[in-house]
Amino acid sequence: MSYGDPAKYITRLYVTEECQQDDYAREIIQRSRLPVTVIGDREHPDVAGVYPGNLTQGKHHLLLCRNRGRFFKPCPATREYTCCEYQVLNIGMGCPMDCVYCILQAYLNNPWISFFVNKEDLFAELDQAFAVDSQTFLRIGTGEFTDSLALDSLTCFSPLLVNYMRGKQNAVLELKSKSVVIDNLEGLEHGGRTLVAWSLNSPSIMEQEEIRAAGLEERLDAAVRCADWGYRLAFHFDPIIWHEGWEEGYRTTIRRLFAKVPADRIAWISLGALRYLPALQSIAAERFPQSNFFYEEFIEGLDGKARYFRSQRVEMYKLIADELARFADPATCIYFCMESENIWQEVFGYTPSERGGLRAMLDRSVQHDQQHAASLKP
Repeated sequence: MSYGDPAKYITRLYVTEECQQDDYAREIIQRSRLPVTVIGDREHPDVAGVYPGNLTQGKHHLLLCRNRGRFFKPCPATREYTCCEYQVLNIGMGCPMDCVYCILQAYLNNPWISFFVNKEDLFAELDQAFAVDSQTFLRIGTGEFTDSLALDSLTCFSPLLVNYMRGKQNAVLELKSKSVVIDNLEGLEHGGRTLVAWSLNSPSIMEQEEIRAAGLEERLDAAVRCADWGYRLAFHFDPIIWHEGWEEGYRTTIRRLFAKVPADRIAWISLGALRYLPALQSIAAERFPQSNFFYEEFIEGLDGKARYFRSQRVEMYKLIADELARFADPATCIYFCMESENIWQEVFGYTPSERGGLRAMLDRSVQHDQQHAASLKP
């Protein structure tokens, strides 16, 4: 089945007093056609129940507010595992989709969704970051604490970001989603500075554990459209989940991916096995009693998160990496998200440090695509 636009599941809209006259907030309110509740700047939406039990109901509540903290900061990685040095641009918190494994259930302490409307402060912070360091190549993403596009039919924020990034020669923006809300991306002069990315999984995981997310074929069709509009693409097999039939499931997804999507438009593909904060298991068990993948055997990783045993991770990684190697373009960077160099060596036969570091590997994959695009210009 198709769930359609996730934003249609927003049924209650709130705005803080300090933002109710903000032009951008008013645009979103008018676009939503929903009744609006104005609340105090230190108040919060009225979601019945107790956290985390009220998370399901909270998915229908959207708060328009200011971000009083930083918008732009490095990915919260741990030094025990190899990090790609991603830069996170925080546009909001929470998501109308409801994945069983979503780490935000244990990371956030409120059930509603927030979107930050003080966009002038966001762009000022980006301006400052680029002014301070104009040499370092930055890979920037908005999908850390929310889905990059799930609310875009309401916020229309993606064109603002794409237009801003168009002239930044030392950076790329990645918009990562499980939705197919891409209409706002059509016709934009993006200058090759924006990638559109999707999380992928085994078909059974996508169907059963990713509630209100787009299906596999929908995501791939959306990727093809974005490729036709000149965007580069990325895909993330994360979290890879051990389940009955996992081998054929991941093979099926990979084969469908390359049957539809031009391989030479894919900048990178990441792999990451399921890992989670210990608190997530009880939260997910309470909210999704029909799911059972949390009841496999796990160990505590060096980052304090529950992980599959190393041998189990390697088995899954090898199968998926081998299948990807059959179809992927040589210039596509296939990499691990938050794994040790020992795992890299065992699966790929090399470590990132032998190739200049993971950050350099990813930067090269983007720059290769830019050079290729430039060579095609008349």
